[in-house]
Amino acid sequence: MTTVEAPGAGSPDARTPAADAPRTAPVGRLLRAELRWVLLRPRTLVMLGLFALVPVLISVGVAVADATDRGPGLVGAVAGNGLVLPVVAITLSLVLLLPLAVAMAAADAIAGETAHGTLRGLLLAPVSRLQLVGMKAFGVMVVATLAAVVLAVVGVVAGLVVVGGAEGQLVTLSGTAVGLGEALLRVALVVVWAIGQLAAVGAVALAISAVTEHPLVVLASVLGGLIVFGVLSAIPALDWLQPWLLSSGWTAGADVLRDPVPLGGLVESSVRALCYVAVGLGLTTYRMLRRDA
Repeated sequence: MTTVEAPGAGSPDARTPAADAPRTAPVGRLLRAELRWVLLRPRTLVMLGLFALVPVLISVGVAVADATDRGPGLVGAVAGNGLVLPVVAITLSLVLLLPLAVAMAAADAIAGETAHGTLRGLLLAPVSRLQLVGMKAFGVMVVATLAAVVLAVVGVVAGLVVVGGAEGQLVTLSGTAVGLGEALLRVALVVVWAIGQLAAVGAVALAISAVTEHPLVVLASVLGGLIVFGVLSAIPALDWLQPWLLSSGWTAGADVLRDPVPLGGLVESSVRALCYVAVGLGLTTYRMLRRDA
């Protein structure tokens, strides 16, 4: 029996342009899916809860301490000056806790997907490699932003409620007092600056995550690198390395507690972080474009 084929049905001209056009998932849907995946992970929720405890514990410790013994450093400046607390919480957490959270998110983003066998499905899905990199970078930035915002918001509330403010004002390290509005703007400046530093950590972590299938390797590499940076920055003979070390400018956040605010350290560290972001995302993109599905 022979079958009659419609005229032109088997010819290339019969195929519609829509059938040949590659279909890709909308960017908005990809970002919403990544956001939902990041926020619904128990690890993320537990981590945010721990970050909320940091300013609370600092405020309780300052409140129960002897009021006459303010202590040295930034923590001592919190006593009776609660609006300093969010800046202190972010500055202290930036040493280890915040980079750890971002490194965990980046490790799960690519290396974790590889370990669970789900990255292959993403590479075969109608999603370009560049979109995949952008989606994973977006998820890491969500974690970094939420962590910094939680520290700032809980820090402001705990500082005003537990420690108490100087009549609703912020007493700077220079001895001057600024109003609540300007104090909140300074806290917001620290938050934005800290997110920029965490973006650099996340970009480097993503680059490492793209070349391994073991999330613990990403954590060990990022935290080990930060420890090495800290050691190198403490050696006077290696002062020439300071401009190249990402963590060398992480104390600049405390500059918002001075009056006027010296912007040199904040700008320099932000430019350095931007360079790390460019290198990290560039290496991640290069690796993902060459990766086999």
